[in-house]
Amino acid sequence: MSEHSLYPEKPQLVKRHEKSNWALTVFTIVLFIAVFLSFYSERADFVFALVFVLLIHEIGHYFFMKRFKYENVKMLFIPMMGAFVQGSKDIYSQREKLLVALGGPIPGIFLGSAGLVIAVYFQVHWLVLLSFIFLFLNAVNLLPLDPLDGGQLLKILFIRQQDWYGLIFALISSLILIGLGFTMNDWLVTGFGFLMGIRVRAMQVNYKMRKSLQEREVNYCVTYQNLSNRDYHIIKETLIEHRSIVATYADNSSEESEQILVHLVADLLVPPMLEDISRFGKGAVVLIWLIGLGLPVYLLLTVDLNWYFAAL
Repeated sequence: MSEHSLYPEKPQLVKRHEKSNWALTVFTIVLFIAVFLSFYSERADFVFALVFVLLIHEIGHYFFMKRFKYENVKMLFIPMMGAFVQGSKDIYSQREKLLVALGGPIPGIFLGSAGLVIAVYFQVHWLVLLSFIFLFLNAVNLLPLDPLDGGQLLKILFIRQQDWYGLIFALISSLILIGLGFTMNDWLVTGFGFLMGIRVRAMQVNYKMRKSLQEREVNYCVTYQNLSNRDYHIIKETLIEHRSIVATYADNSSEESEQILVHLVADLLVPPMLEDISRFGKGAVVLIWLIGLGLPVYLLLTVDLNWYFAAL
């Protein structure tokens, strides 16, 4: 008896093709600036320097995503939080994902380092502030915490598709951020940590569903196109079991509800990743990572900034 006779053919996945909406990006940048200026109206120089640094950082991610033909790539700024670039592929490459992750912080750290050396040599006050922000923001982003770039590097190199380890890693990252926020009396960091906690809860639900799928011998580490009819229907049943709202779409026979359900199934899949980087390549990535973390610390401990602080 064929699979088709046991399980109906899965619906086609209609991909959402979205062009880069630069008008939306510009709007979120303007909103980001306006919100920050409402809190730091006397430090407009800091606000505009921060936006410039974030923009350079995200352009680095954006460049590599477009270079590697990611789909639906978009850049957005979130007031009082930061910025991000989002995109997707059917099949990921370990090498490409590493370059995408490093493409944000590493150029920023080298720009900040060069800027600080020039600023000290010529005693350019405004360049010191800009360089500080370049170094601090990008070095923090390399910390091995999820969802920072350093956390993404760690997962790409070592954790990859291990749901349990990824869940624990995200939980520890959330607790560390909350602890840092309380220690520094910084409600933004604390709030970000709690938002991460919400994400951890969603990851926990996904972990339970994937564990259930493993027990039923469902291959969910696959593209939707290569997903079997049997596995599609079992994943759909699992979604309905663990998320009550999914039953609403399953009971609705409209094409729109069907596509929502199809995309929920696709979102639960783990995209395949080509492991195309050697041990030497991994070692080089770790070395670049350590240099990115260590260079700002070295510069701040060795350069003479007495003239700058005296002027302040």
